[in-house]
Amino acid sequence: TEKIKMIQEKMRASQSRQKSYSDKKRKDVEFQEGDHVFLRVTSTTGIGRALKWKKLSSRFIGPYQILKRIGKVAYRIALPP
Repeated sequence: TEKIKMIQEKMRASQSRQKSYSDKKRKDVEFQEGDHVFLRVTSTTGIGRALKWKKLSSRFIGPYQILKRIGKVAYRIALPP
């Protein structure tokens, strides 16, 4: 049990250290209404599945205009029909 506690403590310290390294590189990005953004396309999203996925195909589609901010990190964008 003592070894388990020691391992758990070391894991917590390691996770905390990794989080601080990651947070140094991370920055908050906020968009305004009218800004243009690109959508990331992956093979797991509905858009990505609809496209024929190839190694060198585009990873982003757009640009699309932001119509409205819905939440802290959620936006409504003008998608084509």
